[in-house]
Amino acid sequence: MAERTRNRSLTATRTLAGITLLLIGGIHYQQYHYAFYSAIPTIGPLFLLNFIGGTALGLFLLAPGKSRLGRLGNPLEQLTALAGIGLAVSGAAALVISENTPLFGFMEHGYRFVIVLTLASEAVAVVLLTLFLVLARSRAHGRGAAPTQNPSAGRPAREPINQRPGTPAAER
Repeated sequence: MAERTRNRSLTATRTLAGITLLLIGGIHYQQYHYAFYSAIPTIGPLFLLNFIGGTALGLFLLAPGKSRLGRLGNPLEQLTALAGIGLAVSGAAALVISENTPLFGFMEHGYRFVIVLTLASEAVAVVLLTLFLVLARSRAHGRGAAPTQNPSAGRPAREPINQRPGTPAAER
């Protein structure tokens, strides 16, 4: 029962994190294409890379059939989650820096809706991806060890200190 709940939680966090990464990618594409950030040197290509990265990572987390990858599937998902955290943290850091000082010669002015949405999406992505990594790690550890009722089961009984070694149990 606990394993099924853990698997559902893992699937839910992976799915929500994937959607959040797609949202981050979509926001960057919207700003790149429709807000004309594509015309800004260095910043434009970085927005395009953020769109590509967020979209690719989000789609990988949402893609079905990773079980066909065998033992490679779980480490790839965890590596994708780490890359997503890096993408979200670096995007948020760059945005905060550009609000306070020029970044590659570009400076944002004011916290308009799209900036607040981006910062919120990146924060949610970091939380969900971190939670996904924690759940994936606990699932991996939970699967390897069989639960035992009695930790001393299967070990030989110790001789009492007051007894002589070799005394039959009936005499004790």
